[in-house]
Amino acid sequence: MKQLLTAFILFFFTTAHAQTLFTYGKNIVSKAEFLRAFNKNNTNIGNNQSEKACREYLDLYTRFKLKVQAAYDAKLDTLATQKAEMQNFRGQIAEGFMNDESSIQLLVDEAFKRSQQDLRISHIYIPFTGPDTAAAFKRVNEAYTKLQAGVDFAAIAQTYSQDPSVHSNQGDLGYITVFILPYELESLAYSTPLGKYSKIYKSKSAYHIFKTTNIRSAAGRMRAAQILLAFPPGADDSEKARLKSLADSIYNALQKGSSFRDMAAKYSNDNITYQAGGLMPEFGVGRFDGDFENTVFALKKDGDISWPFYSKYGYHIVQRIERIPVNADKANTTALGLLKQKVQADNRIQVSKLALAQKVMRMAGYKKGIFDEKLIWIYADSAFTDRNLPQAPALNDNTILFSYPKQKVKAIDFVKYLQSIRNAPAITNGKLMPQLFQQYVEAVAIEYYRNHLEAFNKEFAAQLKEFKDGNLLFEIMQRRVWDKAAADSTGLKNYYKSNKNKYWWEASADVILFTCSDSISAAKASAAFEKNKKDWRTLVQNADGTVQADSGRFELTQLPVLPGKKVEPGLLTTPFKTSTDNINSFVYIINVYNEKSPRNFDDAKGFVINDYQTFLENKWIESLKKKYPLKVNEAVLQSCWK
Repeated sequence: MKQLLTAFILFFFTTAHAQTLFTYGKNIVSKAEFLRAFNKNNTNIGNNQSEKACREYLDLYTRFKLKVQAAYDAKLDTLATQKAEMQNFRGQIAEGFMNDESSIQLLVDEAFKRSQQDLRISHIYIPFTGPDTAAAFKRVNEAYTKLQAGVDFAAIAQTYSQDPSVHSNQGDLGYITVFILPYELESLAYSTPLGKYSKIYKSKSAYHIFKTTNIRSAAGRMRAAQILLAFPPGADDSEKARLKSLADSIYNALQKGSSFRDMAAKYSNDNITYQAGGLMPEFGVGRFDGDFENTVFALKKDGDISWPFYSKYGYHIVQRIERIPVNADKANTTALGLLKQKVQADNRIQVSKLALAQKVMRMAGYKKGIFDEKLIWIYADSAFTDRNLPQAPALNDNTILFSYPKQKVKAIDFVKYLQSIRNAPAITNGKLMPQLFQQYVEAVAIEYYRNHLEAFNKEFAAQLKEFKDGNLLFEIMQRRVWDKAAADSTGLKNYYKSNKNKYWWEASADVILFTCSDSISAAKASAAFEKNKKDWRTLVQNADGTVQADSGRFELTQLPVLPGKKVEPGLLTTPFKTSTDNINSFVYIINVYNEKSPRNFDDAKGFVINDYQTFLENKWIESLKKKYPLKVNEAVLQSCWK
């Protein structure tokens, strides 16, 4: 057994060590880190994770790591600009990691399941105002007791419910589906069995009792057009009869082939839709009056037109344009993606936030303080009454209520939170102090998670590190290479003298090169230039930015000259539109140099600066390799492509 354990330990450490791809000084880079960067940045990878590609990228990556380490050693990460940019980037990406994906997926699955059914529900609604709910509680209990005694739900609703529409609908809300009601009430409805009524439910502003009276397969969504003959204010029976007769006449005309669009434009009183041929915004169940929805969803096929039907608004004639079924395919990733977006935009996402808070408390080391809960409620209540906060040895401003490894939360912190929300009834209404305290605990947990995301999320930490290293690379390259090369005039000239044979003109020409914003500007500029070639600068000045021009020597391959044209002095090319940036260009040829010729320093300066930067960088890299000796594990490297 002892020999077996020893062998296992040796195997473990050998395997772990084998995954180190290279070291530079005391720093280690794993195979996994290298491949993460390789796969992200190597655009030529495709199916070609070849030896050549890996070795080439390894050279780039080792140079990158050496330069970044030099930046850290120079403490460039402590610069105020670096810190500010890092904090700004952190804030930009943090929100994308502030979700508990497992709980969100549960909400999506729940919403998908609920979306497959429509529920017809009846409702007893008894509101209350402020924290005093005694009268409302008494009323709802009386209603519930009578329901238990077998009294008809509709009769109880008419007697007790305070919904303004109860006397016309006896509490019947019609059909609802997912996302129609607030999430807590939706959950109450979908948990109430067919033919049964729910237990009493207390929301922020009312007591509720639901009854499920029917369940059907989801009706989906509807695109429809309507003609509405609206009742004018104070319409009497004769006016309603006149509108009924007009509605019948319109319906008969439609049956004989009249255009629904034309009839809507002529007769409909719906100010929102009549100009669009009566076309209504797409809708699902639970959005309009139940009788209206039932009539529209009863139309059998696209194009069908309803009989004129009555509502409290007037007489309606509706044409079905298209019925859109609910997605029932769990493999439809597009539809599920849209469903997830709706879940995340809905108030039900707070369930996921709560799950995240609970998870943070478990994994981040939440520790409850030792204090008398009765005293903390008395102490905290002072925050709402502006009284002086009571101070005692057992509980005072500095009493620790709870803590995390990197944060201690005191009683005074809780008071400050209460003071910040006391004028926000949507947050405080109907909640006792223990509930507000739990709410605060959860809020602190979420904020602690946000402030220490790197410790909890590897992907977030990797993105931050990648951004930080990239910024440091730019900073140190600016200091050690780019600025140094541009400022070293003596070094540039010496480099040019030592490498003159690198800088040559191929076949070239002295030209005036025009670039224009569009083809019309190019045609006008070309015609104007041909009339007065000497005054081309004035032409540009009067073009209001639509024409730019510059004179200089260019290699012929750089010029937008049409194929087949003989390049000779005096040639004015036809405006040429580039396919990459849609710029319209033309050139005027002054002199032509057909033979290859050396560039002087001024002509070659751009190339010299670029090459000198590379020279300085390579020289710097050699010194960094001495400072941080580089060792590559060849066996691990070969495993990257095998």
